[in-house]
Amino acid sequence: MVKKLKLVGSPLKIYKNTCFVKGMFNSDMEASRFEGANIKTVSGIRGQIKKASGEKGEVRCTFEDKVLASDIIFCRTWMNVEAKRYYNPVTDVLDGGEEGWRGMKSKAELMISAGKPIEVKGDSVYKPIVRQVRKFNGLKVPKSLEEALPYRSKQKNDRKKKGGYATKRAVVMEKDEVRKLNFLQSLTTVMRDKKKIRKVANGERMERKRKEREKDEEGREEARKREKKKGYREKGKEEKRRDAKRTRGGG
Repeated sequence: MVKKLKLVGSPLKIYKNTCFVKGMFNSDMEASRFEGANIKTVSGIRGQIKKASGEKGEVRCTFEDKVLASDIIFCRTWMNVEAKRYYNPVTDVLDGGEEGWRGMKSKAELMISAGKPIEVKGDSVYKPIVRQVRKFNGLKVPKSLEEALPYRSKQKNDRKKKGGYATKRAVVMEKDEVRKLNFLQSLTTVMRDKKKIRKVANGERMERKRKEREKDEEGREEARKREKKKGYREKGKEEKRRDAKRTRGGG
């Protein structure tokens, strides 16, 4: 049987990542038993005990980072604990007759013997499983897509027509209302035509820009090729001049 034990100390001398810790152990012999143990500061810097370095229990430790003088250093260990021996002799129920000795009764046995109903928790009772039937909406295919499908893939069932009498009844409008409706329809037609014209114009403009970009890219590519050829030509001339100098010098 073991028990948690936390040894606490404080920095004595600090040298970069090395630190001398005091107050954690009482003697050099006690500190030597913990060489190699892992330690940690309150700020979370981990370290290790390297060697005992003093008669008062000081130890030399190394850390991941430089610790501060105000840090508290602790070492988590386990301590062997001897359990207390406890026994309670029972002498009055050893001779229990023919059935012999019986231990403690359960709660259910005590309630049955007392004639009381057994307590049942509502959460522990099994309940019938009721599954909810989910209804999914039917598949709706757009008209534009359905027209392009083959006949065998088209929907055969007629869709339910929404509305009713209000959608079928004739609407008689006055002259003023007819004039307003015609005016709104004319505005809608003009707006649609303008959108079509604008869309075509945008497409033509984008095409012109694309052609201009391609033309500029071709011009840049040609310029790069010319520069590259010019560089190769100059390099060849330079090599010829060097070869000619070597030839004259050797002759």
